[in-house]
Amino acid sequence: MGLRIGSLAPDFTAKTTEGEIRFHDWIGDNWAILFSHPKDFTPVCTTELGYMAQLKPEFDRRGTKVIGLSVDPVENHATWAQDIEETQGTAPNYPMIGDTDLTVAKLYDMLPEDEGDSCEGRTAMDNATVRAVYVVGPDKRIKAMLVYPMTTGRDFNEILRLLDSLQLNAQHTVATPVNWQDGDDIIIPPAVSDEQARDKFPEGWETLKPYLRVAKQPAD
Repeated sequence: MGLRIGSLAPDFTAKTTEGEIRFHDWIGDNWAILFSHPKDFTPVCTTELGYMAQLKPEFDRRGTKVIGLSVDPVENHATWAQDIEETQGTAPNYPMIGDTDLTVAKLYDMLPEDEGDSCEGRTAMDNATVRAVYVVGPDKRIKAMLVYPMTTGRDFNEILRLLDSLQLNAQHTVATPVNWQDGDDIIIPPAVSDEQARDKFPEGWETLKPYLRVAKQPAD
């Protein structure tokens, strides 16, 4: 069985640019973003790593740790970081995993089990599927997954928006509609009865359909 939303995020021990970590212990009581890259010194990923470094204060504000992964040695990451700072203006300010034996890529179903156990001799195309984003909650369960091709840069502002929605739901049991932004109206899920909704939304809501009730976003 592959990983699904709600699956326990596989735990692992790995070398990173900030020392060895045990993933679940590293997360602690926080949320976490694990985002992966097929190889060091690849062009699109270079832009992503720099932009994530610029956005990191926003993830910090949301109690969310960020960790990257590339199927190359940690030592290579340090050299790549210099290129990232030179071209993007900001070097990675979060740990980067060196997944040289492909363990994490396999645990997270990004590579099949028969892909060998070494990054040596592998190209970015060999690792093309190691290009995912996993949002992990404090309960260590996967809350969301995104997978992109190598030719398309990921939208990290969208990942922030997704995180806002997930954290709002975790706190208030609400859903968010299309193109929702923090502060917009929310949807009361069908699993919440009208009686329960009256306690949660004393100001009321608008019923567009019996299954579609819209209310103001609850305060934190």
